[in-house]
Amino acid sequence: MANDSSTGGYLAPTTALPAEDAALDAILVGLVAGVVGLPGNLVRPRWQLVPPTQPEASTDWCAIGVVDEDPDPNISLLHSGVGQGSSTSVDNDIITVLASFYGPSARGNAKVLRTGLMIPQNREKLYFVGLALVEIPGKSRFLPDMVNQRTLRRVDISMRFRRRTVLNWTILNLLQMQGTVATDLGVSDPLQTPQSVSPLVE
Repeated sequence: MANDSSTGGYLAPTTALPAEDAALDAILVGLVAGVVGLPGNLVRPRWQLVPPTQPEASTDWCAIGVVDEDPDPNISLLHSGVGQGSSTSVDNDIITVLASFYGPSARGNAKVLRTGLMIPQNREKLYFVGLALVEIPGKSRFLPDMVNQRTLRRVDISMRFRRRTVLNWTILNLLQMQGTVATDLGVSDPLQTPQSVSPLVE
């Protein structure tokens, strides 16, 4: 049984984390495939447990993944006085995503992604999973790879997204209490609330 604020001990959130790890990779893969028009199997997470065979140099494809996360040090904590009560934490971070395009159309595909993300409809699905495009900083970088004595075209672009995480915690309302109030002079008085009191809101 999970703890709540009345039991003491550690509290775990009662809601699931938003898309993270493999789930976030799947969202990014879908974004590139949808905007650029590459087949889904040719847009791949940058890091995989068992990396698949790299496509031929004549094939257009993309590797994408989160390379940096910058959390906001300030977290908002909102308490609800409804019923038993609960608290909701809201925090934001900035994630940097690197997309590496390969193949004969690498530069063109990178350009399509950069331009396509300026179209509001292409960002709509991101909104519903808590992501918002902040910027596409800097220049596209042309980084050809040498594979088997052949030049493999590669173009990198980075994107920065703001991500919001909202979690619920079982921090309950104080409905009643009893105890003793002691002063420095040694005087003590009993303290007890009525059976029903208005919930305290943080």
